[in-house]
Amino acid sequence: MFARLTPVVKNLLLINIALLLIPSFLEFELAQYFGLRYIFASSFQPFQFITYMFLHAGFGHLLGNMFALFIFGPMLENFWGSKKFFIFYMVTGIGAGILYGAVNFVEMQQLESAAEQYIENPNYEGFVSFIQENASYVYRDWYDFIDAYGENPKKQEFIEGSIQRVKEVVRFQGNVPLIGASGAVFGILFAFGFLFPNTELFLLFPPIPIKAKYLVTFYGLYELYAGIQNVPGDNVAHYAHLGGMLIAFILVKIWQKGNTRFY
Repeated sequence: MFARLTPVVKNLLLINIALLLIPSFLEFELAQYFGLRYIFASSFQPFQFITYMFLHAGFGHLLGNMFALFIFGPMLENFWGSKKFFIFYMVTGIGAGILYGAVNFVEMQQLESAAEQYIENPNYEGFVSFIQENASYVYRDWYDFIDAYGENPKKQEFIEGSIQRVKEVVRFQGNVPLIGASGAVFGILFAFGFLFPNTELFLLFPPIPIKAKYLVTFYGLYELYAGIQNVPGDNVAHYAHLGGMLIAFILVKIWQKGNTRFY
């Protein structure tokens, strides 16, 4: 099975696996320094647009990305050649990070604006609304405080406590690092579907065959829907996935010569 591995795909697999294992030996959290941060965060560094794509949150996260790289990467590397494939992987990954960073910038500006509005006019209803819209994942942890605030909405102690918690939400959101090869992997998935549109893939769930072009279309529409929905607590970087697909489309169109298709 591993005989089908091409050079770049093999090296990418090894690097990603190694970087998942290294922290367990060094007791050092790589994502805290090399994950992609909000561009105005004090911990942001430009090199994070590259390093973030080689880090993963755990074995399941790594497996999902590397399995897709293992399945679809070799055919693209054989088609383009190793140099071109590596360029494609890096550019789509970096491009995905840039698009995510742009969307994250807009979202952070909106969050900071909502926080400023609350701080100027703190009240119980506004606090509950802010938490539900921007930090529902901490609602249970703060349940006792929210309940007490509701019973004492005019008490300065709870008003000041709510302001501190609103600021904490902004700090937390601005310091969540983006990690994972998903942007580059979604770029690979798009390129495979574009270049080999009628290749049939056999899904595990449900166990049915599906043409690559339909699978890619489904994934793209789902990521767009999920990104627009922006459900609080959803820690999947949907716009990074879409960014990878967008950059992949641009590169494939630039590189494409004639109308060569493989079926």
